[in-house]
Amino acid sequence: MITFRPATAADMPGLAALEAAATAHGWSERQYRDSLAAGHAFLLLEIDGQLCGHAVAMAVLDEAELLTIVIAAEKQGQGLGRTLLGRLLEQLRQLGCTRLFLEVRESNRPARALYANSGFSETGLRKHYYPTAAGREHAVLMEIEL
Repeated sequence: MITFRPATAADMPGLAALEAAATAHGWSERQYRDSLAAGHAFLLLEIDGQLCGHAVAMAVLDEAELLTIVIAAEKQGQGLGRTLLGRLLEQLRQLGCTRLFLEVRESNRPARALYANSGFSETGLRKHYYPTAAGREHAVLMEIEL
C-alpha cells in the first residue's frame, strides 16, 4: 500500500542513503537537514512502511521550485515517480502555489520524459551547471502552471 507523509529529522539519513543509491550526484544528509530546517516542503512515498521515494520543494509566495525528487533504484520504472510528482503538485496547489520550476540534467532522459508527460514545458538551458565525471553538463529548465 502506497502512503505519503512529511519528513522528520529522523528521516534525513534514510533520504540521503536512498538518493546515494539511486543517483551519482545526490544530496548529502547535511543538505537534507539544512533543507528541512529552512522549512522546505518534504513529501515521502512509502510502500508498506518502506521508504521508496521522496520529493523536496521550496515554496516562495505563489511559486515553487522542485529541489529534488528521487525514487529508490529498485523501484524505478514502475510509475512511482509520476505518482509522487502528482501528489507533490497537489500539495503545492493547496499551499497556494501557481507555478513550479525545476532544473534537470540534460542527459536525464527518463526524468525529462516524466516532466514533459506531466505537463512541464522546457523554458531554457543553464549551461555547464551540473558536475559530471568528465566535467560539466547543462541543466534543462522546466516549469508548469499549477
